Amino acid sequence: MSSPGLVWFRRDLRLEDNPAWAAATASHAEVVALFVVDPRLVASAGPFRRAQLAADLAALDGALTAHGGRLLVRHGDPAVRVVSEARRVAAEAVYWNADVSPWSVRRDEQVRAALEPHLAVSTHWGTLVLPPGSVQTANGAVPQVFGAFHRRWRSTEWDPWPEPADARVADDPGEGIDDLVDTRVPAPRVGGEAAAHRALERFLDGPVDRYRNRRDAVASHGTSDLSIHLKFGTISPRRVVCTIGGESDDGAAFVRQIAWRDWFAHLLAEHPSLTHAAMRPAYDDLAWRNDPAEFDAWRAGRTGFPIVDAGLRELVATGSMHNRVRMIAASFLVKDLLVDWRLGERHFRHWLTDGDVAQNVGNWQWVAGTGPDAAPYFRVFNPVTQSRTHDPSGRYLRRWVPELSALSDEAIHAPWLLGPVELAAAGVTLGVDYPWPIVDHAAARRRALEAYRAAREPR
Repeated sequence: MSSPGLVWFRRDLRLEDNPAWAAATASHAEVVALFVVDPRLVASAGPFRRAQLAADLAALDGALTAHGGRLLVRHGDPAVRVVSEARRVAAEAVYWNADVSPWSVRRDEQVRAALEPHLAVSTHWGTLVLPPGSVQTANGAVPQVFGAFHRRWRSTEWDPWPEPADARVADDPGEGIDDLVDTRVPAPRVGGEAAAHRALERFLDGPVDRYRNRRDAVASHGTSDLSIHLKFGTISPRRVVCTIGGESDDGAAFVRQIAWRDWFAHLLAEHPSLTHAAMRPAYDDLAWRNDPAEFDAWRAGRTGFPIVDAGLRELVATGSMHNRVRMIAASFLVKDLLVDWRLGERHFRHWLTDGDVAQNVGNWQWVAGTGPDAAPYFRVFNPVTQSRTHDPSGRYLRRWVPELSALSDEAIHAPWLLGPVELAAAGVTLGVDYPWPIVDHAAARRRALEAYRAAREPR
């Protein structure tokens, strides 16, 4: 009997459209499906991401059961456990889909170095539409302006992924995933390929046709709900792009967001320092205030700005936040409070179910004005204007800041503008029921612009 192939699953928890799985099943009569629970990653992930991972792993195990096998789960350092399992099952080759985060790259290099003297290693790209290095300028670099990247991305041909075959799947379940479940997550989460495809079908059944006009309406369901499935790889980005297409303006607008996702990943692959350093080095010298009390108020949703507070409360209650609100909350932290973007990025990444290093870092640097194709440093989101524009009825605010629910649709966005009699009529006492704003936005904007100007000036 020929030696088996071992597939190391990570952020690709699906069998369909999975190039590493396809390559292994096409090359071996028997395949071992392995997932290594790394305690270091589990400790850094928030409760919602751990719960989603557990649900997706359980669904993957179920899909493998339908093929007569099981997902082999081991716990420990992948650099040790992948190698030991490959030796234990006498694998001929180990297959996996690569990732771009600096931590993942270092881990994969360690595993590869330990394996290659003894057996073959076959790596693929199953988490992106196009692999890093495939969309470049004439000088061989990733375009630092998204528009230029998008034009090249759209015209770049896709290298075909391998076609799967019918291999026998080993049936050892290993050590299980019970310790990933967190009691702080109240409801069980549904995971796996079937859930991902249902989300895609829901998006196709109406929302995609209104995507351009409804995606920023924070109280409505105008987005795709696919970010979690793309994060854990229960659906491939190629499948999403092919299904949505780009024939309609709304479909093209959504596919453009998938291109943004690829762009941030390509940039991080080329510039691993983006996780901790501004792409525009001058801003690493920016005079952040980093006031602990203000940062704590932001994290707790007690800034006195309802749209910001609603977003932060939603985050810790659900592991999610509407993308428009993410931008508003991030701008408020960085520009209004002058808190280092890296502190906010870590907070988001811990709590978000779809917390992804490349996407989170890329978006935070974009909002902070420190990254590629950055919004001008003088662009500062006005939280009241944003709130009135994207939640005009206050429905989103009333859900997450219920102490203000009796205020009118107009007043709820800026309760400090009301007099005490009007506030009392709504049962609100500022400083008691809800905080006064911790900053004056106009003054904070001027302070931020001065700090950015000072950082930009040559020394």
